[in-house]
Amino acid sequence: MQENREVVVSVVMGSDSDLPVMEETVKVLEEFSIPHELYLTSAHRTPERTAQFARGATKRGVRVIIVGAGAAAHLAGVIASQTLLPVIGVPIDATSLRGMDALFATVQMPGGIPVATMAIGKAGAKNAALFAVRILALGDADLLKKLHVYIRKMAREVERKHENLKK
Repeated sequence: MQENREVVVSVVMGSDSDLPVMEETVKVLEEFSIPHELYLTSAHRTPERTAQFARGATKRGVRVIIVGAGAAAHLAGVIASQTLLPVIGVPIDATSLRGMDALFATVQMPGGIPVATMAIGKAGAKNAALFAVRILALGDADLLKKLHVYIRKMAREVERKHENLKK
């Protein structure tokens, strides 16, 4: 994790067991050289810690918060209720309901408390980072160029795989 520059994206988890999924977020942020941090807190077990984190994020320079949580998955909504920063939720498969409980808890926010919700698991974690990149690129021409290169690279990869099918 990059620690020498001001943190721009905070990657928050409700449990250390969420790290294998949220590492996908970190990989993308590192690919784009976006300064980030990892933060562990719980909406239910450490509510005051969670509120303090959310309320102080803007002052610390954070511009986007990505939150991974499983089960009841109230963490993204609790954080969104305490900050004006964009919050992106990543539902994690942590129970016998295979992440559906986390998906519904993350996506079904009351009006006025927006949380952008991604897919369950690693694909959602990757897309959360890419969504954060898109948000940040609105005010950063260099980051926008990197995003265009990334998208072209994905397209070339599909074309390469197509050509391999013909062989």
